[in-house]
Amino acid sequence: MTYKLIAIDIDDTLINDNKEVTPATQTALEQAVAHGVVVTLATGRAYASAQALARQTKLNVPIITYQGALVKNLLDEKVLYERYVPQDASRKLYDYCLEHNLHLQTYIDDKLYAREENDKLRDYAKLNGTQYHIEPDFIKVIEQKTPKLLIIDEPDYLDEVAVALRELLGSEVHITKSKPYFLEIMHREGTKGHALTFLADHFGHQLSECIAIGDSWNDHEMLEVAGLGVAMGNAIPALKELADYITASNNEDGVKQVIEKFVLNAE
Repeated sequence: MTYKLIAIDIDDTLINDNKEVTPATQTALEQAVAHGVVVTLATGRAYASAQALARQTKLNVPIITYQGALVKNLLDEKVLYERYVPQDASRKLYDYCLEHNLHLQTYIDDKLYAREENDKLRDYAKLNGTQYHIEPDFIKVIEQKTPKLLIIDEPDYLDEVAVALRELLGSEVHITKSKPYFLEIMHREGTKGHALTFLADHFGHQLSECIAIGDSWNDHEMLEVAGLGVAMGNAIPALKELADYITASNNEDGVKQVIEKFVLNAE
């Protein structure tokens, strides 16, 4: 199989634990592009956060952000694909979080908003290199279009919250975990799988010609639709079970190994 498109998650996949793309992985990305392969990012991060890394790695293609709710060009910043959380679901989620004293944050026009400043917000912003804005009258924010809402809490409690929210919000939303402490809510078509399907069609490629690489459960949709679904060596067990191939960890240039094996050294 000749692969023509590679979609790569960022955190704990493309970047190592020091939040860096190693020189070896950077070289592999450039070699893949030189071979005519479209190399893109597929992340839960906001576009602004992902854009900085994409430019650092010299990519110039559309990238998948907000778990798949937004696909946007890097060069002219044209929006190719976007899905907003339904307004009714946003309001129900807001009421639920108020009632249960949950930390809720969201993005409007690529800016991060929360109702109050706390350690959860500060830690999240630091992790993603994102500035944040406080709006005490948070319903003003909730009533605007957003690609993603996010709850931060203890992993086991979020598992319980996810069950309750799926019943409360129904099939119009997609609920997933990007990390154990992050529960994210998007439009039902705001998944990395939907976005990769769109992007493959945009470039005129078959999904069978695509490679998807990730480490967390929010990556499973794109691993399932791609011709080659790859789990990192540091991926969660559930993702490894459904992957077609398991590569080395993010601290061992796992992405580089995939590119060398399936693109550069492919027969």
